[in-house]
Amino acid sequence: MSQTIQIDVGGDAMDLYVAGPDSAGPHPAVLVCFHRGGMDAFTRERVDLLAEAGYVAAAPDFYHRRKCEDSEEAVQHRRDDDVIADIAAAVGWLQAQDRVDDGRIAIMGHCMGGRVAFLGACALPDAFAGVVTYYGGGMFSAWGEGGPTAFERLPALRCPVVGFYGNDDTNPSPEQVDRIRAELKRLGIPYEVHRYDGTGHAFQGAQSPEKYREGPAKESWVRTVAWLGETV
Repeated sequence: MSQTIQIDVGGDAMDLYVAGPDSAGPHPAVLVCFHRGGMDAFTRERVDLLAEAGYVAAAPDFYHRRKCEDSEEAVQHRRDDDVIADIAAAVGWLQAQDRVDDGRIAIMGHCMGGRVAFLGACALPDAFAGVVTYYGGGMFSAWGEGGPTAFERLPALRCPVVGFYGNDDTNPSPEQVDRIRAELKRLGIPYEVHRYDGTGHAFQGAQSPEKYREGPAKESWVRTVAWLGETV
């Protein structure tokens, strides 16, 4: 069963979309970081699919601090410190649930959420057992003044990574994916990178027909569920 609850982040209420198996558990869990479109049908679908696969899944609303007309306005106000606080609050909620195995929590994201997944796993290295990143752009810039980029935070990472990318993407470009992969290798972090020809950004979201690629979308999700089952 899925539901939207509210949790506290520094005195502010943040929505958390949650779904999980009907059985008591404890189950592994996945924190789902939404793309720039926010808490839309695609994000809720990913949470629901993970629940069907046996995970307690939760997606925090990173746009909760400011009331904006739409997601394009909301993204202008992103700050890494705020996002990290939101992730910490959502992880704390998951860890407090009797039906969650608090040693088996992964973090996943698409697009901007793929970057956020890296950010959260680096900022809270003891919280996560794995990172799933789908075409995470913006790895080489910081959100906010003077902070390190998501890429510069990678030395703090302590868990395995699986990533899915389109070879026609420009953010991240194939060259940027190569750079991320080389850094993970240098750091000795276990990783898998899967790349798809004829495929650009946001290829998993059927809500964007011009970007959606059925083959890579389905194949990458099968790989994701299998990887989570082996890793988390």
